[in-house]
Amino acid sequence: MPESISKCRTHYCAQVDEGLTGREVTVMGWVSKRRDLGGLIFITLRDRTGIVQAIAAETNPELFKKAETVRGEYVLAISGQVRDRTPENVNPAMKTGKIEIDISELKILSEAEVPPFSIMDEGVGMDLRLKYRYLDLRRPALQQNIIIRHKIAQATREFLNQEGFYEIETPFLTKSTPEGARDYLVPSRVYPGSFYALPQSPQIFKQLLMLSGFDRYYQLARCFRDEDLRADRQPEFTQIDMELSFVTADDIIAVNEGLMKFIMHKALDLEIETPFPRLTYTEAMERFGSDKPDLRFGMELSDLSAIVTPCEFVVFQNALETGGSVRGINARGCAGMPRKQVDALSELAKTHKAKGLASIAITGDGALKTSLSKFFTEEQLRAITGALEGKPGDLLLICADRDEVVFNALGALRVELGKRLGLLKSGYKFVWITEFPLLEWSEEDGRFYAKHHPFTAPMEEDLPLLSSDPALVRAQAYDLVLNGVELGGGSIRISSRELQQRMFAVLGFTQEAANEQFGFLMEAYRYGAPPHGGLAFGLDRIAMLLTGAESLREVIAFPKVKDASCPMSGAPSDPAPRQLEELGLIINNKERIQQ
Repeated sequence: MPESISKCRTHYCAQVDEGLTGREVTVMGWVSKRRDLGGLIFITLRDRTGIVQAIAAETNPELFKKAETVRGEYVLAISGQVRDRTPENVNPAMKTGKIEIDISELKILSEAEVPPFSIMDEGVGMDLRLKYRYLDLRRPALQQNIIIRHKIAQATREFLNQEGFYEIETPFLTKSTPEGARDYLVPSRVYPGSFYALPQSPQIFKQLLMLSGFDRYYQLARCFRDEDLRADRQPEFTQIDMELSFVTADDIIAVNEGLMKFIMHKALDLEIETPFPRLTYTEAMERFGSDKPDLRFGMELSDLSAIVTPCEFVVFQNALETGGSVRGINARGCAGMPRKQVDALSELAKTHKAKGLASIAITGDGALKTSLSKFFTEEQLRAITGALEGKPGDLLLICADRDEVVFNALGALRVELGKRLGLLKSGYKFVWITEFPLLEWSEEDGRFYAKHHPFTAPMEEDLPLLSSDPALVRAQAYDLVLNGVELGGGSIRISSRELQQRMFAVLGFTQEAANEQFGFLMEAYRYGAPPHGGLAFGLDRIAMLLTGAESLREVIAFPKVKDASCPMSGAPSDPAPRQLEELGLIINNKERIQQ
């Protein structure tokens, strides 16, 4: 049993400073380090705020003997007088480096075994860290990430409350809607054979709240998607979710620029400029090859199609004849890049379905080194280098294919080169992407899918195209991108029952299927729907970017790994046979299902 505590904690560790010199304090926490220098034992105590040094002297034999038993990660209560360190012992790297605590009382609240890794070791492998996540969370850097996440959440609530929003919770146990990502299903005991779905988003419920007259709603909503994981994706995540009535897209954008400005101030004490720049989807793709462009550096795409027409180079010719394009980027200063590295860039382009890359290296004296010289005149090659603003020392990379392939390949190359050349400098560059395509065609399924979701409103001027040429219809949609990462997005919603029915028809829903999945929303539209729209940000993604973390796992207290499992708790696990019996479920051929 731990010893009783004779005194209450008076301060957190990092709160003890020179302003408390001469005063008696009590601090509590974990032993970060213990050093025995003969007649003195130095204990560095750590809590969520930081560390402080305390000293036990052999002039107090009983106290000194107890201090000798202390080991790393023991939990202690320490009382003593704060005193200034001698000038030669001041540690400027510590917030509390000018003082130390002369221990008068030491209580061992809990002993600890030697942990499987050093808490302060930043080089521990992720597998081990996640297995012992409760130990990993003691690391100051990880604790600081979680604290910044808390500040983001608190700032969100404070700002939206000031803007007249109500925080309203929506259900976790909902109806499955198979469109989009896979649902996590929850079997019902009361209705054997029936299932709830965990929400991928509160989308329908927040629209119903607008129909209910609440006007401005928000929620820090837990959402669940059964999809493959990556660095910026988890099976369960948190959205800053909102919906507003009687607004335009510009109104929603303005509110959220204010929110981001407030978050940056509260979480990082950083002032940012608003309004943020805006790019249409088409402009973003043509200039950066991505609808999530990183604006911290240039290296924009240039369209070379007109310059290389006509040509004898079959790759370029085939691309142009099939409605594609020829585009390029300028990797400044990279003319001397080894052939092996240029080939690696070509392989990267191929992972995005490109057939390869053509290159032009401009030597220091302005000569052009390229395999294209056998297909183009010197004048044509100079026109290409001019269009790409090539100068001596530059490497020009060119891709020809369908526009979608060219954009994806050059967009990925642009980001890769930005990393290699150190162009991804610190800073925060926000940009809105607007006017997305409303629909995207699936060759595999032979039908249209909603680019965002089925409730996104078309731009009014494109409504006639919904019947005649759906692929050209633009959406009243907007995404906010920060440093090449989509923070989230939203849209003005369809508020007309008739238009929503048209949208379902374009998406291939029969009337019966639409009623089965969304009948309660369509019924609600009969009773007066205000014009409304909304937006949802990934809170985890915002925290990841603001802390500089490389993965969402660094800003989530207890994350999952890439197979959606939890190494610490062992989830998911097999249910007890009694539980399956109560639910009327039988696991049939589990080995085959897992394959």
